Amino acid sequence: MNPVHERFLRYVKIDTASDHHSNTTPSTKKQFELAKLLEQEMRAMGLQNVSLDENGYLMATLPGNTPKAPVIGLIAHMDTSPDFTATGVNPRIINNYDGGDILLNQEQTIIMSPKDFPELLKYTGQDLITTDGTTLLGADDKAGIAEILSAVEFFMANPEIPRGDLKIGFTPDEEVGRGADHFEVEKFAADFAYTLDGGELGELEYENFNAASATVKFHGRNIHPGNAKDKMVNSQHLAMTFNAMLPAAERPEHTTGYEGFFHLNEMKGDVELAELHYIIRDHDLEKFEARKRLMTEAAGYMNQRHGAGTVELLLKDSYFNMKEKILPVMEIVEEVKGAMEAVGVKPLIKAIRGGTDGSRLSYMGLPTPNIFTGGHNYHGRFEYIPMASMDKAVEVIVETVRRFAEKAV
Repeated sequence: MNPVHERFLRYVKIDTASDHHSNTTPSTKKQFELAKLLEQEMRAMGLQNVSLDENGYLMATLPGNTPKAPVIGLIAHMDTSPDFTATGVNPRIINNYDGGDILLNQEQTIIMSPKDFPELLKYTGQDLITTDGTTLLGADDKAGIAEILSAVEFFMANPEIPRGDLKIGFTPDEEVGRGADHFEVEKFAADFAYTLDGGELGELEYENFNAASATVKFHGRNIHPGNAKDKMVNSQHLAMTFNAMLPAAERPEHTTGYEGFFHLNEMKGDVELAELHYIIRDHDLEKFEARKRLMTEAAGYMNQRHGAGTVELLLKDSYFNMKEKILPVMEIVEEVKGAMEAVGVKPLIKAIRGGTDGSRLSYMGLPTPNIFTGGHNYHGRFEYIPMASMDKAVEVIVETVRRFAEKAV
């Protein structure tokens, strides 16, 4: 088993789920368990300037051997999505996948089938790492961590390969949109960076959604249902009315490519008080702003109809499309594209239907496109990653760094 696979299998067994509702950084203390393990490993490898701060940000340096080469950052996040459990991850290895159904869990009859996930057939004959059907896997983004450290280890074992200084950064809380909140760009001191946080083999991304969150509270009036006529105001019905005012065709399950959406992520309530939580996404900034206006107008209409203060709307921008910051330095994308082609990977340049730490870091002065890790079906029980794709991610990192260094000679 290659070091990248061995690392990955160790890392995913550590529960690092973040928490949308926490106000601490990191949002969950258990993220420190992985951070401290990685800190120990990085020190044992001989990396320099290894530091883990109180907010859970881990950084280190691999000095280069080509003085004029650019300083390149390699970044991944340590947390996993809170949307599905990461407790008790028990990865399975499917050797020489035969192209049929995969029984993930016999006891619960959980099956992953190419009928539901046809991209599985691309990996017929390859070795896959899957879940046992009861948890997510954690390839998002522990695969990125394993790939970065394996590439660093390769450079250390092959000092003749030209490279500039490499800056390594592992962040908390990316999955809850706060991965860059306390990232010290000046301390990191890279000329540009890459997140290893993409999906299938070949993905290369420098566009992402503009993103916002919306919390909508609905205030009702609870009266005994036997005496409620013309008196009760059911906040839950108000919430349903509000949701019906948003276009049903513009939900995640009906959109793809550059199409944006409104996503009802969480709901709770009773007669007196109901609460809806949305995320709003669009690649186009004008359409993004229009989506926020639609929500504001819907809340205003309901307050006009039902009385001021019936609906409270809190909109908060999360991050913006990194494309604006990458276009002036497109060579950092072109070099990765060339590196992929050099190691036999077909580049799949596409817009991210989501965000990465790189989207915010790019606006903080650190241009940061995104490279594949190889994983599929993130954030759920059907998550898997082909081992060969992880190997190729390591090769792409090495080749990209080498290409920049050779140009500097």
